Amino acid sequence: MQQQGRSGGGSEMEVTWEDQQNINSFSRLNNRIHDLDDEIKFAKEKCDNLEDAGNELILADEEMVRFQIGEVFAHVPRDEVETKIEEMKEATCKSLEKLEEEKESIMSQMAELKKVLYAKFKDSINLEED
Repeated sequence: MQQQGRSGGGSEMEVTWEDQQNINSFSRLNNRIHDLDDEIKFAKEKCDNLEDAGNELILADEEMVRFQIGEVFAHVPRDEVETKIEEMKEATCKSLEKLEEEKESIMSQMAELKKVLYAKFKDSINLEED
């Protein structure tokens, strides 16, 4: 007798235009988070590789070393290569920091949207990943 007011298996809730915009926004942010995760992983690997290359260069006893430029290797003075590797490492690490800051910003935006959407839809919406 308690279930006479319900129709079917769940409660139907009206989704307003604003609610739909919030859901769409959450979805876009979630997709961006996945893209950022890939970009962050790639940037970390590149930063580690540049660190390793710099360490290997310190151990090298040659004045001219092979340095890859595009698809070819050129013999370049060791000092120039050390400088170039440091510049590349700094740029990559700055890029990594920016990506991580963007991810934090998006995570906070997603948390706000979750609050709004869960407050209205309660168990009728699932915003968690499996």
